Amino acid sequence: MGIFIKEFDQKPGSSRQKKAAVINDLSGFGRCALTVAIPVISRLKVQCCPVPTAVLSNHTAYANYYFDDYTDHMEEYTDQWRELGLTFDGIGTGFLGSRRQFGIVKKFIEDFSGAGTVVMVDPIMGDNGKTYASYTEDMCQEMRGLVSLAHIVTPNVTESCILTGTPYHDGSWKTGELLAMARNLGAMGPEKVVITGVPSGTYIGNFCYEKGGKGGEGEETWTCPRIKRVGETRCGTGDIFSAIILADGVNGVALDKSVKKAAGFIRDCILESIKLEVPLTDGVCFEEILDRLKP
Repeated sequence: MGIFIKEFDQKPGSSRQKKAAVINDLSGFGRCALTVAIPVISRLKVQCCPVPTAVLSNHTAYANYYFDDYTDHMEEYTDQWRELGLTFDGIGTGFLGSRRQFGIVKKFIEDFSGAGTVVMVDPIMGDNGKTYASYTEDMCQEMRGLVSLAHIVTPNVTESCILTGTPYHDGSWKTGELLAMARNLGAMGPEKVVITGVPSGTYIGNFCYEKGGKGGEGEETWTCPRIKRVGETRCGTGDIFSAIILADGVNGVALDKSVKKAAGFIRDCILESIKLEVPLTDGVCFEEILDRLKP
């Protein structure tokens, strides 16, 4: 007796599995951007669909690298997804390399968001009190517009200062200063703000802010979980952090729980990388402990 299997007629991309589009650069070597986002988000049981903004042989912290700006191809790339009628449960943005890319990304968010889509913007603009050399004032202004479309935003301290016009300073940041910046960022549009990499002596903190949080409509909540510093700064850790926040956002995980998970996982990745003597520019060997990361 034969066995007949009926195929269900579904449009492309339709399933009960959640999926997230991640707009970032693709570096073949160095563990950052899309090369960490894809496995980390997949590990958290969300399909990761990459949209490259640039293709690099290895990231720019190395002495030499090949760089191919993907701006001219992004619209052709995403037009095919429009033809398929795709929508996403989550959309995350990372490094954008030109002013023109901001318009493309904003249009992408408008076209590919459905009911309940979580939009997360990681506004990669600078560090250590300085804007990256590739970023102009016009691009900083464009980033403010992109942040207004986000539900979650994850700037570091420098980027928070740039976005809000707050003077940067070295040393410890007071709760009132962080709260003022978080409120300012929230006023731009995002419901949830994480100011990452807040220095606190031998600890590092992540200031979490939610509008209309657990207390109900019109109220706000904030916390700043800290973790002991280990090792030195490594490339790609911010990309791992934002990938976890995006996937957890899609999965409905509480923000404070997600931030603690991300910080703890990165700490363990750094410790494992020290053990295996991985060079700083090579990022963290998250592959060794990816199985510890739980949805």
